[in-house]
Amino acid sequence: MTDTTLSQTSLPLFPIDPLGTDRHGEAALMRDLGPVVRAVLPGGVRMWVVTDYALLAELTADPRVGRDWRNWEALRRGEIPEDWPLLGMIRLNNLMARDGAEHRRLRRPLTRSFTRARVERMGPRIDEIVATMLDDLPHQAAPDGTVDLRRHYAYPFPMQVICELIGVPEAWWSRFRALIDTVIRADTTAEQFLAAQQERHELFQRLFAMRRAEPADDLTSALIAAGNDEADDAFTDEELEDTLWTLIGAGHETSISLIVNATRALLTHPDQLAMVRGGDTAVWSEVIEETLRWDSPVGNFPARFPTEDITVAGVTIPKGDAILAPWSGVNRDPRQYGETADQFDITRPVKRHMAFGSGPHVCIGPALARFEGMAALPPLFARYPELRLAVDPAELSAVPSIFSNSVTGLPVHLGPEKR
Repeated sequence: MTDTTLSQTSLPLFPIDPLGTDRHGEAALMRDLGPVVRAVLPGGVRMWVVTDYALLAELTADPRVGRDWRNWEALRRGEIPEDWPLLGMIRLNNLMARDGAEHRRLRRPLTRSFTRARVERMGPRIDEIVATMLDDLPHQAAPDGTVDLRRHYAYPFPMQVICELIGVPEAWWSRFRALIDTVIRADTTAEQFLAAQQERHELFQRLFAMRRAEPADDLTSALIAAGNDEADDAFTDEELEDTLWTLIGAGHETSISLIVNATRALLTHPDQLAMVRGGDTAVWSEVIEETLRWDSPVGNFPARFPTEDITVAGVTIPKGDAILAPWSGVNRDPRQYGETADQFDITRPVKRHMAFGSGPHVCIGPALARFEGMAALPPLFARYPELRLAVDPAELSAVPSIFSNSVTGLPVHLGPEKR
């Protein structure tokens, strides 16, 4: 960060594509404009974008830049409509939208309850879920013999896992899937957004009543109990609702995209797939890390807010302006990864990335995403060794979302099974 500043009005406005049609092309165009870009989102909402990997990492660690939406001046001035669909990802009452001591208060019970050990205890159950879904795949074939791996495998698998972890009744899983889709998609109407917010509130209130009456071995019960045992760690119902809502959304959507993007990457890079088939189990961790870097599950994530004027790469970002984090974009920054930044290469020596964010608000669930990737991908390719795409990769369409970075479907030919 420097002291030589540029006027924000001298920078052009870059229109963010709400449909994510060509996310990596869009990120490259913004990098060409400079390390700091002014962008406009649907509804005319303006945000800053830091396109440089190192600068974004520095920014997210800066104590002058937080996640509390109460510091967003445009929202305080009434310039952001109440029914703006992306507002549901920003105006939360949980650790994602708090800073300092309040952030630590809300994060502490989660770090004690949502542990790697809890996830690993589910290992046998996760393996069982995977095996059942793989058994069912041939029965999901369309008349032309193709199977949509996203719809029938990558999509239901992580939702079932996160719902079982949290304690959501099975009868509600499909509703939560639909509600998450409504919130992340750019083509959601204002009426659909408001209805989804109301429905998820009603479902969570029912869940809390159930778990207070009959606690179980799940996260909801654990977080309620944490508040009962330690008054300082008690969540309000609103905080608990927004916390679990975020866990379901992030735990579901991130893992879907990881599984889909890794499968698509391998099927379109036969040289890399050959190394996987000829390697041991450990090579799958390389696949997962390179996928998280090369095609990060999260495209753009709103938002952070400076609590004072800050200068980034010679550009002053005023206090209270919103900053969008382009996670998938910076993870292909040539300044960080060199001339091969756009290449999928599981032998890449440096795979460090920010797929799960950075700084104090780094995602709390990367262990679950990696665990699910390791549970889902090796058995898929082992069971169906002749797995191949059923369409030209150019025909795959992006999920219409600013947030989610994946494709709406992944039609494949399974080929004969190998048991």
